[in-house]
Amino acid sequence: MPPSVTTTRFPLELADRCVKCGLCLPHCPTYAVDNIEGESPRGRIALMQGLARGRLDADAALVRHLDRCLGCRACERACPAEVPYGELIDAGRALLAQRGVRDAPMQRAFAALLRRPVLLRIAARLGGLPGMRRLAHMIGRLPGRAAGLLPRDARAPRTLQAASRNGPATRVQLFTGCVGAALDGATLDDVRQALEAAGWRVESPRRQRCCGALDQHAGRPERAAQLARRNLQAFAGDAPLVSCASGCAATLMDYERLAGAEGGALARRVVDPSELLADARLDLHPGRYREVVLHVPCTQRNVTGSGDSVRRLLDRLPGVTFRELPAGCCGAAGETFLSQPALADALLEPLLDELRHAPPDALVTSNVGCALHFKAGLARAGLDVAVLHPASLVVAALESDS
Repeated sequence: MPPSVTTTRFPLELADRCVKCGLCLPHCPTYAVDNIEGESPRGRIALMQGLARGRLDADAALVRHLDRCLGCRACERACPAEVPYGELIDAGRALLAQRGVRDAPMQRAFAALLRRPVLLRIAARLGGLPGMRRLAHMIGRLPGRAAGLLPRDARAPRTLQAASRNGPATRVQLFTGCVGAALDGATLDDVRQALEAAGWRVESPRRQRCCGALDQHAGRPERAAQLARRNLQAFAGDAPLVSCASGCAATLMDYERLAGAEGGALARRVVDPSELLADARLDLHPGRYREVVLHVPCTQRNVTGSGDSVRRLLDRLPGVTFRELPAGCCGAAGETFLSQPALADALLEPLLDELRHAPPDALVTSNVGCALHFKAGLARAGLDVAVLHPASLVVAALESDS
């Protein structure tokens, strides 16, 4: 065992709740692609049980099956025994790390980059220079894939650290996230503007750090716990904690597991922007986006449960009609759309077909990874469809005078 790896116990008692009934199988996206047990939730649980009990080795096949889990947690919603699959797959990957299994050097480098918004924003801008995409493909598959996904207009939010002086004393704290702060500043600005119009005073603590999702899901629980503790210090108090990315929100809502009772207190403060905007008093007008398609990210559908508030928010926008994409993972899944492009694109393709059939004015999604994945897929498909956060539609309706 590498000396730098902290030993954690695999929760066999939780894994043993799984009776292998198979009710999860129709809900698992990777099982739908490959139709083999090793790519199903019950199959992966069986592999983790064998690994934890010393009956299986961490061979290439076992590692591949656990790596290809998207962490969508659709199986949890379907499970009658309430097996906490998300906790199990995290623990299983930590167990692999204890057995000496590590990500490839290039994948570790990208994970480190994704945690650093300033460097990530610089990388996105460099990727837009002439010849850089070809160079990225020459370096390797992962850099080449990233070069096609990172937006060329990446910027930080204009109001990342300043607290608004508008509105009443009632305040909210804005979690910007690593990728959001680096690549999607426009969304963060829109969330701030919409919340301020609703009467909130928005603050973005400057000492906030990565939520810890990348490390938590890659078998590095000690690193994730360290990041959680730093965020506990940054987000002191009892104000609502707003996260624009459902993936970050899902991790913040799991802070009790990472940081104990204090983490649990922070987790209970986490809200999606739509939960504060759906019933707020807002002066809304018909905007430029009329036909809208809603994509509900897996983390929002299966973990945070804030999808209904987004639907209520879209329902109240004047002149907007929306339909919803079928439930199912788009393939973004953390960094899966970077590290496993074939799987990610296979999962995205049916959703692109839905959009080809009747292209909308905008696709709305509440997760930055899903948004990047959709933008790249829509560009490949030749579809001119804006990809927006729900708050951006609100801002369009606030600013419109038509």
